[in-house]
Amino acid sequence: MDVKPGRIVMTGAAGRIGSVLRAGLRADAEHLVLLDREPVEPEGDRESAARVDIGDRAALVEAFTGADAVLHLAAIPDEAPLDDLLDVNVRGTHNVLEAARRAGVPRVVLFSSNRVTGNYPIHHHVFPDEPPRPDGLYGVSKVAAEALGQLYADTFGLEVVALRVGSFAEEPTQTRHLATWLSPRDCVGFARAALTAPNVAFVAAYAVSGNARRFWDLSAGENELGYRPVDDAARFAGRFGDDDPFWHGGPQGGAFARPESVLPHLRE
Repeated sequence: MDVKPGRIVMTGAAGRIGSVLRAGLRADAEHLVLLDREPVEPEGDRESAARVDIGDRAALVEAFTGADAVLHLAAIPDEAPLDDLLDVNVRGTHNVLEAARRAGVPRVVLFSSNRVTGNYPIHHHVFPDEPPRPDGLYGVSKVAAEALGQLYADTFGLEVVALRVGSFAEEPTQTRHLATWLSPRDCVGFARAALTAPNVAFVAAYAVSGNARRFWDLSAGENELGYRPVDDAARFAGRFGDDDPFWHGGPQGGAFARPESVLPHLRE
């Protein structure tokens, strides 16, 4: 018998992934509470919304009260100056975890990133328990966010799932995506499993479709969350040449791991 999500609070609900998860979870969840700095319009009586910044811990506590779980998506989603990433991605995640603890929410699902290990070489099959090798400052901020999740699981007994999200898109748009693509359908599947899996303490799992060329091990998602992805970027392989330099070697993060991706964000 499938376990259904109960009352779920979603931060960053106005974003691309938030919009997909709303549509995918709406029929299952008892109620979705949608939080964002931008206005969000509820659809139907199973949704409600509020304008809340993740920097406002008191507002988070109020919004989280009575929830069964929090889906934490709000973040700076790409490379940026470290001060900004620390403020939003690290302190913001801390506020979410601490607000969940104070409000008595049993589970938090953190949307982390594959880029916490983006500097491993493409020929290396990465397991979630291997040391982080972030491909930039953004990856560093997600490493710190995961560490906070581990702390709150170990110290306070919060159930925490860190989903290391792949390249989320309707369809692959570049060669790297043959390894890293996360389809909307699998994104919803991973989120639902992370919300409902039993016996969770702390789980870090790669949330990526079942791509034949993937770099990342999927056993944590399957064994600890009970989800096996159903899509595979291989059906789009004909769009991309096999001679792409990406496959010649180098880091899994591709262009994200190049110095020119980080250098513009290093302040004097």
